[in-house]
Amino acid sequence: MFTQKTLLPGQPGTKKWIKEYGDALVCVRYKYDPAQQRKIKNVELLVEEQPWNKDINRIPANKTVRLRIDYGEIEKGRLVRAAGGKWKRDSKRWELLYREAVALGLEERIEWE
Repeated sequence: MFTQKTLLPGQPGTKKWIKEYGDALVCVRYKYDPAQQRKIKNVELLVEEQPWNKDINRIPANKTVRLRIDYGEIEKGRLVRAAGGKWKRDSKRWELLYREAVALGLEERIEWE
């Protein structure tokens, strides 16, 4: 099945659906199914709308963070390396994905720039 056309409200071919659904109409799609030789008209409707604010304090799981692991903490260094961490000689810090740092319980060792 593939979509041949997507029409927005107000374009030719949507008048009937605007009369029926009004402002709730988002678009009309024409889909074709070559296996069953069928043409399908699909109407997308807006059913709910509410305010949304982006959580600016959320840290993406795939963000690379720097970890402070002191000299002599060999076991912690091994844990970080096993989780995919890389030692950065210039900053003398480990770099690891945030999700891995949290999984290892090392949040308090994260250094934020």
